[in-house]
Amino acid sequence: MLRGFYTAASGMLAQQRQTEMLTNNLANANTTGFKADQSSIRSFPEMLLQRMESKNIPTDNSLQLPVSKNVGSISTGVYVQDVTPLFSQGDVQETELKTDIALINGTMPADANGKMGTVMFVVENSNGEMRYTRNGNFTLDGTGYLTTSEGNYVLNQNNERIQLNSDDFTINQDGTISENNQAVARLGVAFAENPDSLVKEGGGLFRAADAELTDAYNEAEVSFTLNQGVLEGSNVDESQTMTELMAAYRSFEANQKMLQAYDRSMDKAVNEVGKLG
Repeated sequence: MLRGFYTAASGMLAQQRQTEMLTNNLANANTTGFKADQSSIRSFPEMLLQRMESKNIPTDNSLQLPVSKNVGSISTGVYVQDVTPLFSQGDVQETELKTDIALINGTMPADANGKMGTVMFVVENSNGEMRYTRNGNFTLDGTGYLTTSEGNYVLNQNNERIQLNSDDFTINQDGTISENNQAVARLGVAFAENPDSLVKEGGGLFRAADAELTDAYNEAEVSFTLNQGVLEGSNVDESQTMTELMAAYRSFEANQKMLQAYDRSMDKAVNEVGKLG
């Protein structure tokens, strides 16, 4: 009976984490460049149950030998194995602001598991570390540097900060930034062959868990375009997320009722079974 407590409790914990993740996705449905999280729930390894019996050997002393028979396998619960972002293209929204830039995926090679790669803007955070984002809602700071709305510096193809004279500039689809018809820089774009290796840091930023990402312009099989005056929205599917949220809530509720049933059974076993008088 105690095993049932743990099984139901593990189901509640897994669904609670699932609910928190889906709620966060819904809360960011209108966040520029937000990538929805997705989870995978896995069962604990199954256990083989055996029934202990005894076998009577017809001897003069009536010998009893202990034997065991297989009952079957049983799973002892589930857990959330991992949570990873989904890097599919988000909807593009026109803003007509020259400092708004959207990355549009073209051809993306897939790895051995069929997972598609992705491209991302390269920025520098407040600690001087390289980070990656799909949020192209940029602006110019007081000294003319191109930054994100959180103040992170946007980097060029050589991982250097981009300083402009004014917000009257143009960006070609190949990433070239021009002022007064003169090319001044090329926007830095990195390619992640395995997006699952990127770690979400909040604020739309990702960091590479292993080595830094490669320059997307030098990847022959990668194609993309940069569009000025538009932003990439969130890739959260609100209808699907709401359906998954309701399913997670119902599953949590079912596990809760199982736990209550086990609790009532335990109460009877302790306080009523074997009661005298």
